[in-house]
Order: sequence, then C-alpha cells, then structure tokens
Amino acid sequence: MRIIVTGANGQLGTDLQRTLTGHEVFPGDIEELDITDFAAVLRAVGKIRPELIIHGAAFTDVDGAELHVDRAFQVNAIGAQNLAIASEEYGAAILYVSTDFVFDGGKGEAYTEFDDPNPLSVYGASKLAGERYVMALTTRFYICRTAWLYGRHGHNFVKTMLRLGEERGSVSVVDDQVGSPTFAADLAAKLVEIGMSGRYGIYHTTNAGSVSWCGFAKKIFEAAAMDVEVKPIKTSEMQRPAPRPALSVLRNLTLELQGMEPMRPWEEGLADYFK
Repeated sequence: MRIIVTGANGQLGTDLQRTLTGHEVFPGDIEELDITDFAAVLRAVGKIRPELIIHGAAFTDVDGAELHVDRAFQVNAIGAQNLAIASEEYGAAILYVSTDFVFDGGKGEAYTEFDDPNPLSVYGASKLAGERYVMALTTRFYICRTAWLYGRHGHNFVKTMLRLGEERGSVSVVDDQVGSPTFAADLAAKLVEIGMSGRYGIYHTTNAGSVSWCGFAKKIFEAAAMDVEVKPIKTSEMQRPAPRPALSVLRNLTLELQGMEPMRPWEEGLADYFK
C-alpha cells in the first residue's frame, strides 16, 4: 500500500515508519511537506497518489497554543482541512490522530467515542476543529484519539522524569489529573491495523488502564530502578496557561464492539519501553 505519513520524524511518526515495513511509505515532515500550504499539499498528494494518509503532524505544545492561537489552528485545523481535501480529491483514505483533550474531563468516568467533545483549551479546540474538517470533507476517514503519548523518540513525560530524577533526586508531579499513558510503538501498530481495516469511523486508541501523572512518575522510576522521591501536588499549583481535563481516560469502545484486539495495559507498554 502507498502511504503518506505526516509528522514522520516525531515520536509516533518514527514508530509508524518502523511498523509499516513492506509498504511504500512516503514520510512527510515540515521540511518535506508544509501541511498548512494548500497548494503544496495538493501537489504532493497528487504526485504520490497514496491509498492512505496517516496524519500525525500537529502543534502539540498545549501551553504554547494558548499564546499562539492562530498558529495552533493553522496547523491543527487548517492542516487537517488541506489533507482532507487532497485525500478526497485523489481517492485516499485519511487517518487523523487526535487527542483526549477534545474532552473537558468532567464526565467522572472514561470517555467513549459516542460522548460529545467539549475542549477546555486552545489545543483541544484546534484538534477538534481538525476532526470536524476530516469528517465533513472526506468519505473515508479514521479519527483515532490517543492520550499521554511517550516513546523512544522525541520529547515526552518519561524522558523528562528520568532527566529530572537524575538531576534533582526529587520531583513534584500533579496527582489530580488521570489518564492512560500510551506507548508510541503500541499506538503505531494499532493505527496501522485500523488504517488497513476499511472500517471507517472514530476510535479511541490508548493503552488499557489509567493512572495519575504522579502515579505514572512513580512507575517510571520503579521501572528504571531509580531512587527518586515523587511529591504529589495539585494542578492549581502548576499555574500553567492551558487548563487540563481532570479525568480524560479513553475507553476504546469501538475496538471492543468490532471485536478488534484491545491495546495492552499501559504498565506492559512502559516495561517494554525500558527493554
């Protein structure tokens, strides 16, 4: 299969390229393909004529999005719009990687694909706008929401904790935000499976189970055999520009209902990260 991967040099994109062995993959990052340039996107998709576009490129700086609103929407919404139009024009399916931040965290239990989004932040709103463009402009789409992504490539929470733990011996981590840590290699494999299935629609794609950021940090240091003190704090003590959902666990209900293999528990993914 001929596949374009946007955000190909990121932590998810790198694992996607490894997973797509045997397919004809066309990696696109900002150097190769500016997704905000409509003409460039049309040219690239028209030249390659892919059967599938896996759209993982995004403006992911949650706090930065509050300060650079136009840029966040330009990348996350207009970029998705451009790719959606191009995919429809040239007969490709599109898989759009979205986020748990499309929800407000107030449900009190895990969100399913059938719950209505209500983002709290500019980042969440811009990603939801991207979802809506993809749904409105294409006839063959997969929207795959994930959360708390980390992997062996790029910057992420696991690497930050390991660095701070080594430097300080003690870290303070919020204990009132709960979600599902998701290993990028696991996500890449599931996205490829979904993208090859022909079963279009909205999916939640996270490792199973949930934990707070503080609990996650403790598990990271345990897995790394590091003696680091983890101090629980409240989100309000962080004074960050962007509000975060307090409970953004995603139940992978569509996978369950369709009889597709669920993603493994997040603890197993973390163990593999350290292998």
